[in-house]
Amino acid sequence: MNAVAVDIDTSILDRMIEIRRHLHRNPELSNHEAKTQRYLREMLTGQGILDIRDVAGFGLAVDIIGTGRPSNRKVAIRADIDALPIEEESGVEYASINPGVMHACGHDAHAAMAFAVAAQLHQSRADFGGTVRLIFQPAEEDEPSGGKRVVEEGLLDDIDAAICVHVDPYTASGKVAVGAGPYTLACDTFDVLVTGSAAHAAKPYEGIDAIAIACSMVGELQKIVSREIDPYDPLVISVTGINGGSAYNVIPGKVSLKGTIRSGSDTTRARAWRRVREILQGMAASHGASVQLDIHRGESGVVNDAEMTELILASAKACVGADNVLNMPGWSIADDFAYYSQKRPSVYFRLGIRDDEAGSVFPLHHPRFRVDESALKVGAATLASAATTFLQMQPESPGQSILGAVST
Repeated sequence: MNAVAVDIDTSILDRMIEIRRHLHRNPELSNHEAKTQRYLREMLTGQGILDIRDVAGFGLAVDIIGTGRPSNRKVAIRADIDALPIEEESGVEYASINPGVMHACGHDAHAAMAFAVAAQLHQSRADFGGTVRLIFQPAEEDEPSGGKRVVEEGLLDDIDAAICVHVDPYTASGKVAVGAGPYTLACDTFDVLVTGSAAHAAKPYEGIDAIAIACSMVGELQKIVSREIDPYDPLVISVTGINGGSAYNVIPGKVSLKGTIRSGSDTTRARAWRRVREILQGMAASHGASVQLDIHRGESGVVNDAEMTELILASAKACVGADNVLNMPGWSIADDFAYYSQKRPSVYFRLGIRDDEAGSVFPLHHPRFRVDESALKVGAATLASAATTFLQMQPESPGQSILGAVST
């Protein structure tokens, strides 16, 4: 496959970094991205892009329509825009000014790269035909899911394929990583309420200690993964919150837990649900307590279409050379881009941002998370290359693949 190499204008790249830093300084939580939405609209309008619509609550969508060779093909690029409830400790000069809120997953970088793609393609729209739909999606990190709403609102109904990028602090800066097949895990959340019986802290035998029971539950849940599941069958169960008690001298009668179940297959997903319920109910009963468990089904895993994966591999090679492109398996995070991949042939690729000298060495969702901004031009160029290469493919005919053959 011969991909189209794209060079993003320097002025657009400069504006991309400016936008990323503004968004980083002004993060907003899922389903509250009103100022982010307004700012991105202003930035796009400043590039002469006028046909912008609100989507999925606090998101935006814009179609860049090529005026070159006629084409009915359409491809979507997704960029998430929400932040996380984390107190920032990165030390960057443009750190969050919103207490307890931080772009610790790189969505500010995703939005900035999508802006650069929109600006570049709008500027060069005479060079291609077809439509690139940029979707600035809210609420990737929390429910109600922005990705699900995008699909429900019909934004993919007239689209042939979808693409997205995620920054990767585990891969060297400027390298592109992608692979075909399952690429992220399904993610479900759970809430647990353990009910025992309150007692004086000096006389625990007069009650049923909900804290002690809840702590034991946390340990036992980990044995599902370590002792019941094949290590080659992905499953991650994480307890991410525990709450109970309000006084030094009172053993509380109720304690709540919350967490996530991340799985790589429907079979393992169902088994994990069943075993979590059985273990919690059994432990509560053995201590004379009761337990309430609510499991909330979330997004499935992203599945990368094989031919769309080849498109990214070819596009990245055209932009940064084969030595900087890695054919790699997926990772254990979840992403609501899964709703896109269930609807249309899709590809989710990773952009390395790890640079020891730049200090971008901390993992996703860490308060000291940083992005090596020099890598963002690679992500933007790869997205623009993949989109324009896809649009110049010959339309699908009976028996032909989704990509078809590159036009000459």
